Amino acid sequence: MAPATHNSRVARSRDPTCPCRTRETKPVPYADCCGHWHSGLPRGEHAPTAEALMRSRYSAYALAQGRGTAAPALLEYLMNTWHPSTAPAELELGPMNWTGLEVLHRQQSGDAAVVEFVAHHKVNGRAARLHEVSRFVREAGAWRYVDGATTSGGPD
Repeated sequence: MAPATHNSRVARSRDPTCPCRTRETKPVPYADCCGHWHSGLPRGEHAPTAEALMRSRYSAYALAQGRGTAAPALLEYLMNTWHPSTAPAELELGPMNWTGLEVLHRQQSGDAAVVEFVAHHKVNGRAARLHEVSRFVREAGAWRYVDGATTSGGPD
């Protein structure tokens, strides 16, 4: 009997959809999207654009908060991609179910960028949205989240 071979196409089809792509018509597996940046940061692999970093941070929040208990590696990812000048000393995540992301605008000028997005979520079963314009800087080849201005998080 011949040994079974691994079919990567079958394995990838079972990968969960990346949280940052759940509202898109063509789902992208987590491993081919934000999972690459989450697992690559310890090896020095950084998201190549501010938008990719914002998406990966959204996915880290979605995965950590969706589990009820924050995954230490995802919390570490969030802290390591936050600019040290604005990062909190500790990051505590409340119970929230992130349900989708829409990128509205992105703009880069040299080593500075902004990304405007709407993040959909549920709190206590009620749908809501977070509309934010986030600022990013690139230092030593790595994008970092600086801060964001939010508008009213009304019903979704």
